[in-house]
Amino acid sequence: MCACQSGNSQSTEVNKRMINMKNTKNTVVATLAGGCFWCVASDMKKLPGVVKVVSGYAGGTGKDPTYETYSDQGFIEAVQVYYDPQQVTYEIVLEYFLKHIDPTDAGGQFADRGPSYRSAIFYADDREKTIASQALQAIAGSGKFDKPVVTEIRKYTNFYPAEDYHQDYGEKNPLRYKYYRSGSGRERFLKEVWEKEQAASPSQGKPYSRPADIELRKKLTRLQYEVTQKSSTEPPFLNEYVNNKKEGIYVDVVSGEPLFSSLDKYDSGTGWPSFTKPLEPGNVVEKEDRSLPSPRTEVRSKHADSHLGHVFPDGPGPAGTRYCMNSASMRFIPKENLEREGYGKYLKLFQSGR
Repeated sequence: MCACQSGNSQSTEVNKRMINMKNTKNTVVATLAGGCFWCVASDMKKLPGVVKVVSGYAGGTGKDPTYETYSDQGFIEAVQVYYDPQQVTYEIVLEYFLKHIDPTDAGGQFADRGPSYRSAIFYADDREKTIASQALQAIAGSGKFDKPVVTEIRKYTNFYPAEDYHQDYGEKNPLRYKYYRSGSGRERFLKEVWEKEQAASPSQGKPYSRPADIELRKKLTRLQYEVTQKSSTEPPFLNEYVNNKKEGIYVDVVSGEPLFSSLDKYDSGTGWPSFTKPLEPGNVVEKEDRSLPSPRTEVRSKHADSHLGHVFPDGPGPAGTRYCMNSASMRFIPKENLEREGYGKYLKLFQSGR
């Protein structure tokens, strides 16, 4: 399993119960199995909105399984994904998970063979069961596979954290993990099936859209919903990005369409994040706003139709424009995460400037 025959004497210790659950108070847990839990944990941590991932054993009988006994007890290697429901939905968690395994393999996953490595989604309630079924139907209908999807949907019964040395294995043992992952065939499979889709830049044909209102209410905070959907205005100065000086881009919090760059951000002294121009002018729509006695020019996103803020003719530079935006309408993606989140084409802006 996971090339894990290391002879580590810790494998029988009960320190596996000593999982640090700090900062998981307001999270929701998804229990997922996709073969080697080192790999699944490493992949799931990269999904924005995921707070913590715990490797362990799920779905078996008996108590206190260890690495030496879990297979005999009918457990499956699994992970518990703690995610912030204000940032990411269960639907997105499952979609991301299914794109990092082979959902057509009934005999295990990649180099790890046997029933303890099969893929499964453990649902906690009827809602999760329905969403899991829809997710598998979607992946089956994606046209990516010529074999049936066999990932199981199972009712959650139990989960035991694995031994301490299995937790965060990729970070603790980066070289060994790299060799294992490459040799297992997982990386090659994912590239062959999904690389073209994952590598595509959002501005190169990725569809942006506004989800149904019921999904928006689950995805957005109350402030984000009021600002983007009801054209409210957040408080000046007391908002997330007014003082953000990191390099990266700002995207629509609803759809992900690119809007502004940190290279065009400046301190306007107004209390809201301000920009001299859009990063992608085609994603920014200007409309007349007569909600106040003095007419203003409202700014909305093209694809999600989110209210973003207003544009004024008192900015610096030749154009003299000030795009005064609400932090609640946007999500900031730092430059080091651009490639991972599908916005790799914008990396060059921060490598050589504009």
